[in-house]
This record gives sequence, C-alpha cells and structure tokens, in this order.
Amino acid sequence: MPHAPAVTEPAGPAPLRAKRGSRLVGEATVPGDKSISHRALMIGALAVGETRIEGLLEGEDVLNTGRALEKLGVEVGRTGPGAWRVHGVGIGGLTEPSDVLDFGNAGTGARLMMGVLAGHAFTSIMTGDASLRRRPMNRVIEPLREVGARFVTREGGRLPLAMVGAANPIPIRYRLPVASAQVKSAVLFAGLSAPGETIVIEPEPSRDHTELMLRHFGARVEVRAGEGKGEHAIVLGGQPELEARHIRVPGDISSAAFPLAAALLVPGSEVTLRNVGINPLRTGLLDTLGEMGATISMETSGRTGAEPVADLRVRASALKGVHVPAERAPRMIDEYPILAALAACAEGTSRFDGLAELRVKESDRLAAIANGLKACGVAVEELKDGLIIEGRGRPPAGGGMIEAKLDHRIAMAFLVLGLVTVQPVVVDDGSPIATSFPDFVLLMTRLGASIEPA
Repeated sequence: MPHAPAVTEPAGPAPLRAKRGSRLVGEATVPGDKSISHRALMIGALAVGETRIEGLLEGEDVLNTGRALEKLGVEVGRTGPGAWRVHGVGIGGLTEPSDVLDFGNAGTGARLMMGVLAGHAFTSIMTGDASLRRRPMNRVIEPLREVGARFVTREGGRLPLAMVGAANPIPIRYRLPVASAQVKSAVLFAGLSAPGETIVIEPEPSRDHTELMLRHFGARVEVRAGEGKGEHAIVLGGQPELEARHIRVPGDISSAAFPLAAALLVPGSEVTLRNVGINPLRTGLLDTLGEMGATISMETSGRTGAEPVADLRVRASALKGVHVPAERAPRMIDEYPILAALAACAEGTSRFDGLAELRVKESDRLAAIANGLKACGVAVEELKDGLIIEGRGRPPAGGGMIEAKLDHRIAMAFLVLGLVTVQPVVVDDGSPIATSFPDFVLLMTRLGASIEPA
C-alpha cells in the first residue's frame, strides 16, 4: 500500500515472557478499533469521493484489507500515523483483481469483503494464513448464495476460495441462526448493490458498527421489531449513493481490555485509558467486571462520529467469581480470553456460557484458554460451549509454556496473567499480536509491566 508502514514477514516464532514486577501507573491510548477500521476502509471504498480516516488501526489485519481494496482498483494511501485517505469508486465500482486477495489472519476482513464482492460480477480468489484457512466460511457463504454469488471452496467452506459476484444481486430477507455481526454485515454489504430492501433478522443484538457507519455515509438503515421474542430486523435500502465522509476511529475496547485487566490484577496499579469506544453492544466486559467488583470509572465521555467514547480509569481490585450468561456473549465475544485470566485470580467459581463461536475464531479459543489455564495451575473445566474456572482469590502458580495457536488474544491474555503469577509465563509466539495491537509490549512496559523476549 502506498506510504504504509513497512512490514516484513516474521523469521519464525517470537516467544515472550511475562513476570511479576512493579505496579502499573500512567495513561495510555490503545489502537483504533479493529472492527470499525475494517468497515471504514470498505465503506469508504464504496462511497463517492475521498474519505479521510483518523485513528485507523495499523495492524496487519486492517492493512491486509487495505491491500485487498487496492487490488480491487481503490486508491488507498497513508498520510500520517493512523491517518488514511480512501478514494471511493462508488457502489458496484470495484474492478476484477489480477492477483489473489490475501487477508492474512483477518477473519473480519475476509468475511466482510465477501459481502462487498457479492454485488460485483467478477471472479475473486481469497486466501489467508494457516489459521484463517482453518476457519469455516459457510455461515457467510450461505446467505450470499441467496443474493446470487457463486463459490468454490475447500471442504467445509474453507479458504482458499473462488467467488463470482452476482450480475443482478437479489435483495434477501435473512434470519441469522445465531447473532453474528460479521454475517449480518456481509449480508448488508451485499444488499448495497441490490434493488429494494435487504433485511437481516437477529435473534439478539450484535455489534452495530456497520449500521452506524452506513448511516453516517448516507444509507437508509432502519431497525424494526422482529417477529419473535428479542428479535429485531435491520432493514437496508438498496443501491444508495454513499457520500465520502470523515471518520475518527475510537480506541478498541477489545484491545483496551488487556491493559485494563493488568491494572485490575497488579496490586497498587492505577491506569487511565483514553478515548475508548464504549458502544453499548461492545461493553459486556465492563458490565461483567462491575459484577466481579472491579473499580472502573468512565470520565470525559462523548462521541466520535456515530460512536460513543470515554476515558476509563482503572484501579487494582479484589475480584470475585461470576456467571456470565449466554445472552451476554455477543457483547463481549472477543474478551473471553482475558476475562478467563481475571477469573483465574478471582475468589470463587466463574462460569461462562454460550461460547460455541469461540471454537471457530483465530484458534479454538475455548480449548486454548483451558489448556493455557491448566498449564498455569488453574482448575478449569472445558464445556462444549463454555468454561468453568475455579479461582482461589490469589494469582495461580504460572510457570507454564502457553501455545498461542497463532491467536493474538490468547497470547496477550496469558502475558497479562504472567504479570501476577508466582512463576513467569512464557507464550510460545507473540508475533500474532501485531495483527491487532502492534505496540502492545511497548505500551505495557511503559506502564510498568515486565514483558520481554523469552
């Protein structure tokens, strides 16, 4: 990408060690929200005119989305740290790529781009890294086939895949089997190219960044009551003319969760995290931590564009076990690895339900969390779609070697846990952290954490 930060392929695994050290003190700004960053690039590409983006996450996942858009004929350029411009080509204006679209580890980028491409009548080949090639895509492919797109995939709907967008996209009414912002967004993106109304029915609310941003760019998006209990329908008016906009990306609450958790765990810590997105459909972790007894206050709250933001002040706290019900999972699905680390130090039993989706993330996160906790001396029971963790009100023994499984959130969660365990914790490979939080180690060490190459 023009003017993008230089990126080189890692030479091999980069083990990291975390150990007890001083308390964490200070202020920090976490990277831009990854979900919003992906959407800003894609919707900017489908708008007419130049979209300017501030605070874009410059992790590998988002950069791969930008590179894919360039291969599709969109001019994407970096003008400064976190500052980008996208010269949109309008809905239906993308061109057939001459090369494979490689999304690296970015499941969000791949699934959302499939929705974008479903309304373009040309062939695209999509792939990703070893982790992404293991992840099923059928839950996105099925509704996009109804729109008129065609797919050839590996067994189980896995990458690499070839897709041909629909010449005459069909507006569909699609009922999500389970709440999923990625599937919902893919269908809505496909619906941009279709006449009439595209309707997505959710059994319960999932993050609504796509709806908010589409409205910001001028699309008609309505939310109506669904037919069943708790259901609601998102209705998109097809074939709008999206107008370029200025986007400010708030800090990613999923990234903020790691320094936040570290400040809760390390005795004597007090940390303020600036400009964190607090979209109500993303704050399940804050609700859960409140139930656990965490001392977190919101200060100087406001809005960045369509998204609410706040500064979060966090103080070290004694935590208690908690039951997180299944219906809360869509509001905090990415935060369960770090929540598990907190539960391991809390007093009493914690139970997390409704987590089947974690089986098909960057890794089988349920298994990775359970195995990592066991390696650190924590009693944990892995359920089919959940976890039961026995906390003893003090840090566990630690000393384990954690297999990150190419999963950035697993790596960061256990490095945070290692800041309080009796023995240091080693993560076998910290390089995947760059996909979402390139300066994680630097930010944490500036606050006082002891994280170093192993």
